[in-house]
Amino acid sequence: MAATSLEALSDRFLDHLRVERNLSPRTVEAYAHDLKVMREHLATVALDDAAAVSQVHVARWFRTLAQNGQKASSQARALSAVRRFFLYLVRSGVLSQSPVDGIQGPSRRRPLPVVLSHAEVERMLNEPDGRTPRGQRDRAALELLYASGLRASELCALRLDDVHMQLGVVRPRGKGSKERLVPMGEPAMRALKTYLDDGRQALLKARPSLYVFIGNRARPLTRMALFKIVRRYATAAGISKAISPHKLRHAFATHLLQGGADLRAVQEMLGHADISTTEIYTHVETEQLKKTVNAHHPLGSTLPDKSG
Repeated sequence: MAATSLEALSDRFLDHLRVERNLSPRTVEAYAHDLKVMREHLATVALDDAAAVSQVHVARWFRTLAQNGQKASSQARALSAVRRFFLYLVRSGVLSQSPVDGIQGPSRRRPLPVVLSHAEVERMLNEPDGRTPRGQRDRAALELLYASGLRASELCALRLDDVHMQLGVVRPRGKGSKERLVPMGEPAMRALKTYLDDGRQALLKARPSLYVFIGNRARPLTRMALFKIVRRYATAAGISKAISPHKLRHAFATHLLQGGADLRAVQEMLGHADISTTEIYTHVETEQLKKTVNAHHPLGSTLPDKSG
């Protein structure tokens, strides 16, 4: 088998992710970073031939991640990137076997997301000043994040033709440019209509734009600007939790499940490829139920622990 450099093969793999898998630029950049770190480690032992990489080499590289202080989540992501890279080489016929086979990632318990209560969400939604263009924009953005469970990047990339007011749905473009239809709900539709009819025109100042949410100089609202908007209104609402746009997505999913929504339906609305990702919200609901019982049941805090 002809020797082929890891860097050249990495470039082929990244092109495969961009063109054939249609992954987002940020996802491809994350893969590129992790592969570069691995190649730099292997270069310290003068190794640049994919066919010469053994399980021992990969294990030593992986061990350096923890030694350098990387979190378990970052270690797992890096190992996943390298695992997929070598699997691609096997499927492409470059290698007969992956050197990552048999290497286990760090064991870690997936943390439950912090979820806003109904009252906290309502306080946030009532904070923007609906008499100003920016207030109308911010209210519409917050309502849509909570009502439709959009990611920050999806909301910022939303175009006018992605909003279907008559049907009451919005069409975000998710990871890998995958599209889905998500209901908006009446409050979000009202806030969005007010903004589109009034505030958006004032922010554009007669300049054209295909995007729904407008930032400075008629450009699309950025993710950083959206983060600042959410945090500002969370602070104004007296919420001390660390808040981001993603927390409203968490609240959307958890509150739907608490209301009896089907897990598969929530998976579709969130745009999760794997239902196990959505199942985390069932654990959140269970934990909150336990807290409610312990707080309000007469024996909640005095029941003995019979486990073990």
